[in-house]
Amino acid sequence: MNLYIINNSFRYELENVTRLFFPNEKINVCEACDSFVKPYIIAESGERLSLKVEINDFSREQYADKTDTQEDERLLCELLYKALCDYSGVTPPWGMLTGVRPIKFYRQLKNDGGESFADNSFLEKYFVSPEKLSIAKRTEVVEKRVIDLSSSNSFSLYIGIPFCPSRCRYCSFVQSSVERSGHLIEPYTKLLCDEIKATAKIASDLGLKLETVYMGGGTPTTLSPGQLKAVLSAVNDSFDTSSLREFTVEAGRPDTVDRDKLISIKENRVDRISINPQTLIDPVLENIGRKHNTAQFFGAYRLAREIGFKSINADLIAGLPGDSFEGFCYSLDNVIKLCPECITVHTLSMKRSSSLTQDGTPIERKNAEEAAKMLEYSNLRLSETGYIPYYLYRQTRMVGNLENTGWAKPAHESLYNIYVMDETHTILGVGAGAVTKLKSPRTGYLKRIFNYKYPYEYIGRFADLLDRKNEIYTFYKKYVF
Repeated sequence: MNLYIINNSFRYELENVTRLFFPNEKINVCEACDSFVKPYIIAESGERLSLKVEINDFSREQYADKTDTQEDERLLCELLYKALCDYSGVTPPWGMLTGVRPIKFYRQLKNDGGESFADNSFLEKYFVSPEKLSIAKRTEVVEKRVIDLSSSNSFSLYIGIPFCPSRCRYCSFVQSSVERSGHLIEPYTKLLCDEIKATAKIASDLGLKLETVYMGGGTPTTLSPGQLKAVLSAVNDSFDTSSLREFTVEAGRPDTVDRDKLISIKENRVDRISINPQTLIDPVLENIGRKHNTAQFFGAYRLAREIGFKSINADLIAGLPGDSFEGFCYSLDNVIKLCPECITVHTLSMKRSSSLTQDGTPIERKNAEEAAKMLEYSNLRLSETGYIPYYLYRQTRMVGNLENTGWAKPAHESLYNIYVMDETHTILGVGAGAVTKLKSPRTGYLKRIFNYKYPYEYIGRFADLLDRKNEIYTFYKKYVF
């Protein structure tokens, strides 16, 4: 698809709206072209806002009056959205919203003009369906309750473990398989402990209060029990944990979970873990490249309960290749029977760097319709069994333009997940691929500091990485104190 943008700076949103309707195609964007190649979309800001679409036998030309405000971007996107709805016969459930954080956007609208204003904006200006507005409203209420607990000088710590036993076919995260990079785990772990200590000193110097810790990846339980103990002990020994309210470790792959690792995690003050089946249909697990089976998930879950974990999350994914509506319902119903404190229902996201996308797997309309049914069923079943939606986010190239939703039993919401999605406070990141996101409580200004992505870079350039940490002092001096 060719997208021509003339006399405006709205490329980002126009491209994203176009991608809602052409998820399997490359969007070729030109901002300074005199000739046009079909199929094309021409979005122009002249005396009026104009949109021209020529795709196969479909032709459309629409106009809107300019406002010379930021509203022009939304109006031009609206013209494009309505034209592509007519062309495709598809009405995305989140309308023309394309951002990662629809709940944060809803809360901003609510703060600006009240609940009715936010509702009407979602429904009438962004064309969000009543069903998605409903779950957005429910989620926002829970999020706000958690956000209000955070103080202005609080922060969270993210610990990145970029190793996995293998790479799932839907995964696009930077990570290294144990087979290829196992020899790097030990030196990586030692340097990670050093970075944790250096970061703790910065937090102490700045008078920051640690609220939550999240150890993710990758797969943290790829580490040995001793390595897990070293990293977790470094956190507990280096940081002031007197204000710590949540400590999470992703034990996401059941094939990496054993008694010694869980004991090492439990003994180091971790109070929340994730054990993620993704599906309880073994052929689907095999199809997506997971190296575990359903029996291993149940075994790991029982073991975690036996050892004493009282807050467990389980992830499921709607829209997996080879899965069916009946299969998803079976998986969800049987996870609910275990009574985990949290169940996160993801929608498959076909990231460009995943092997599914590289292998040419397309996003089909029938897949989108089935994924939508799966989410509708999960919303119904989880609500009627006492779970509440507590955070929600969206990704690019999601099947059906749907969403990921975290569900929790009341008082068991993951604080870290809410803080990340709302961008409530500073997140200090350690480890390969981790991103430090600094936030000024006065202005809301955000600054990101990126760690090196790959373990070999992290190890080889560790001194440079520590030097980057000094930017945290500079930020707080300029934007906070």
